[in-house]
Amino acid sequence: MKFGVLVFPGSNCDHDAYWTASKVLKQPATLLWHGSHDLENCDAIIVPGGFAYGDYLRTGAIASFSPVMESVRKFAAGGGIVIGICNGFQILCESGLLPGALMRNVGLRYVCKPVHVRVENADTPFTNACKPGAVLEIPIGHMEGNYFCDDTTLADLKRGNRILFRYVNPQGEATAQANPNGSLENIAGIASEGFNVLGMMPHPERSAEAILGCSDGLRVFQSLAGAMVKA
Repeated sequence: MKFGVLVFPGSNCDHDAYWTASKVLKQPATLLWHGSHDLENCDAIIVPGGFAYGDYLRTGAIASFSPVMESVRKFAAGGGIVIGICNGFQILCESGLLPGALMRNVGLRYVCKPVHVRVENADTPFTNACKPGAVLEIPIGHMEGNYFCDDTTLADLKRGNRILFRYVNPQGEATAQANPNGSLENIAGIASEGFNVLGMMPHPERSAEAILGCSDGLRVFQSLAGAMVKA
């Protein structure tokens, strides 16, 4: 499979994602410039973390109008696999590919540390290499990671089993103390109705090799590769 990693002015995790796809997962990968409509026949698109367009106006808002995101919307509408990480999650919400919004963290502080997340649904292209209920250690680094949606949207997410990750303690309990940003019901990642689009605040590319201190994030990328092989 071929990964395409978007690059916006202000992206700072694009090369991390590119490295993970090409060097760790050993799959073809390319960087895709924000000003181009060409997705270069990629099988999966990564919308990386960072501060696209300097986070001006609102995180992800300006990036959602970029030419490349027009193509990503069409790609996703056709069933293409898209994963948005941190700022990428924000961009996907602003682009209408995922519901809800990412607000300022409770406490109004930037949070950068390893956290634990529980796999809520292991039957997706992003989690099939995990066991249901598995607890993964993956780092976060964000100021606007406080996920919020209205009651109707939350009910839809729950009904469709579209909440893929929740913040938990090491024992797998979704407690208030384990929630690093005030996110609604400890939500750390959600999927689209077709389960081909994922947005998650934790950075799996930052925990994809043992040398980084933890390799749990690699399971997300292995899941993607496995899903594409089966397809």
